[in-house]
Amino acid sequence: MKISSKQVTDKWTEFTLVNDKQMSASLLNYGGIITEIMVPDRDGNRENVVLGFKNITDYQANPAFFGALIGPVAGRIEKASFQLDGKTYPLEKNDGENHLHSGSNGFHQVLWDAVPFQTNEAVGVKLRHQTDPKNGFPGHVDVTVTYCLTNDNQLTLDYHATTDQTTPIALTNHSYFNLNGSAKQEVTNHYVTFNSNAFLELDEKLIPTGKTIEVDNSTFDFRTGRFLKDGTTTASLQHQVANDGYDHYFLFDGNGHVQITEETSGRTLDVRTTQPGMVMYTSNTLEGGMELAEGQSGSYMGVCFETQGSPASLHHNHISSILLKPDKIYQEKTVFSFGIQA
Repeated sequence: MKISSKQVTDKWTEFTLVNDKQMSASLLNYGGIITEIMVPDRDGNRENVVLGFKNITDYQANPAFFGALIGPVAGRIEKASFQLDGKTYPLEKNDGENHLHSGSNGFHQVLWDAVPFQTNEAVGVKLRHQTDPKNGFPGHVDVTVTYCLTNDNQLTLDYHATTDQTTPIALTNHSYFNLNGSAKQEVTNHYVTFNSNAFLELDEKLIPTGKTIEVDNSTFDFRTGRFLKDGTTTASLQHQVANDGYDHYFLFDGNGHVQITEETSGRTLDVRTTQPGMVMYTSNTLEGGMELAEGQSGSYMGVCFETQGSPASLHHNHISSILLKPDKIYQEKTVFSFGIQA
């Protein structure tokens, strides 16, 4: 195993983690952005399995949030405001009348303090950032996110945060996976399995209504597995609202465990998380024509597994809270394990 780094701009450093099994992962101190994950297919061909820009400086705008750390609150906040302890907190309106992914002061555009490390079992980078209330959220928050790659082809993201004032925290990573490799084709051929009995209903602005919908007898039922194309070709209202695909928060039933396979390459991705649910987004509205490391961007070219708590809880009390209190620690983990189908 080894770790290397290179200066890609005056302030940005790209770190590359390499294990002994032909897998590597590259990330920036800017935005904590995963720029590339190289894994072999069943024939040993190493290819990139995440979407990213060809030109490194394009990450400064990054309208699709490719590979980025999202926070303090990932997701959409209705009407760009919330109430806490009798006070209303207005937020930036960067998604129509709503607030998306913490706005222009979000973690995806932060220059993180980065410390690389290596042990006998892993190589990694520890990122740290301290916020102040200028982003609209109360309190000063101390956040550490640790990326770690092992010889078991596991890429682990450990999230840790503390605060001096009660504040919402919902962190995630916004990588777009494409197990075909080199973005050769759409992810509609990916077969996905996870245990979720229900998801949050969306309105026409992609804001959760507060209603929970059971997945029984629908294309939202992944308990025994299905192809992602089922959600892009079915004329149901919730798929239409999400622009012909998935962009919904699924509540995990028990432990968070997602299995993804792509038959042609033989690649598999196993996602395990301590988070209560995830937004699965099939890049239905991904802007076309952006120059990526592997061709051009477009709809269905990647799938995001945004493991996180739901910001809908700020407006709907029956959804698990994302509030962090000063006497508590935010501690969550998501592990991405890559393999080959037998």
